[in-house]
Amino acid sequence: MTETLSLPNSQGALKVHGLGDVRLQDNCPLPFLEDDQILVRVRCVAINPVDAKVLDMGPIIGATLGCEFSGDVAKLGPAVKNKRLKVGTAVFGCVYGNHPGQLDNGAFAEFLVVAGDLVYLLPIHMSYQEGATLGVSLPTVGMAIYYPWKFPLPHADTMRQQLLASTNTPRNDPSHAQSHSSPLPRRNDAQHVLVYGGSTAMGAMALQLLRMSGLVPVCTCSPQNFAMVKALGAAEAFDYHKPSCGDDICKYTAGTLAYAYDCITDVASMRICYKALGSGGGKYMGLDPFPLRAHTRRDVKPDWTITFTMFNKPLNLGRPFYRPARPKDRAFAEGWYENTQPLVDIPGLIKPHPVDLGSGGLQGVVRGLARMRKGDVSGVKLIYTL
Repeated sequence: MTETLSLPNSQGALKVHGLGDVRLQDNCPLPFLEDDQILVRVRCVAINPVDAKVLDMGPIIGATLGCEFSGDVAKLGPAVKNKRLKVGTAVFGCVYGNHPGQLDNGAFAEFLVVAGDLVYLLPIHMSYQEGATLGVSLPTVGMAIYYPWKFPLPHADTMRQQLLASTNTPRNDPSHAQSHSSPLPRRNDAQHVLVYGGSTAMGAMALQLLRMSGLVPVCTCSPQNFAMVKALGAAEAFDYHKPSCGDDICKYTAGTLAYAYDCITDVASMRICYKALGSGGGKYMGLDPFPLRAHTRRDVKPDWTITFTMFNKPLNLGRPFYRPARPKDRAFAEGWYENTQPLVDIPGLIKPHPVDLGSGGLQGVVRGLARMRKGDVSGVKLIYTL
């Protein structure tokens, strides 16, 4: 039997009306709840770059927009397996907004549905606003990096061990000075990973989790964000504006870099990543379809990812975005959420992205989308309280 609270008959939601056109509509139906899903009363939403991109590149007329949210469980389906979920439990996560097969479900609404195994519990030390900044970045890093590259999963114990090593480093050791600009010391024997766009929400999360796996991330960003990314775990940061950026990264990593995670994924970013990778080649992962003209090395294997395949539902979109249902992606994602929930639960271990808190609720989101489309957002998440 489902557990539930008294629910309204309709809700307000941001509906897609066409190219670049999204409007707040009242009297929208609540989304259909499947057996393994929970219904969430949305408290906060975050604007993700993908929300702006789909309005310009692939709007689904009639769909509900938005992917990142935080809120409270309002109802549970009968097959929800997560026993920590109860009516009233605070949660955060993501859904696939602008979905051609689920027009009634998206984050920019008063209610949404999401699989009970693919949602995070919001700990008491974290606000709804902070939780909303993490909804997409946590699973995306898992699906983009850990799933295909099979890195060791991040663990709090790894962080504690490396922090202890940093504490035991003698003050006259050259690495001691570096430990003050980064929370963890650089390990000469560890694998470097390039995070292009380290100050983005996706990049910032990757820096934190890679460090917790015992890896050594380096990243690109603007100089004004160097201190932020080093505090999150970057061993070094490089200015992507400099013509020598890729060569500088290659030199810093002694020509051994074999992994590049590109949170920007355009011609310029891909070229820098390719220059940074060592002479032995490596792997490149983008968050959008990568530009073929920038694939200039046969010894580099490029790929790109769509996080939403984790829901194991077909993405009936045009090429190159079409994906069939992928049960293996769902299985990995369920394990990823289970394994990373403890990291979220420990105060101060996972740092939310800086918040730019907007006003106006869902109507304010429309204005925020205009900001995002103009490129007027850097190093922060646009957050709106409903």
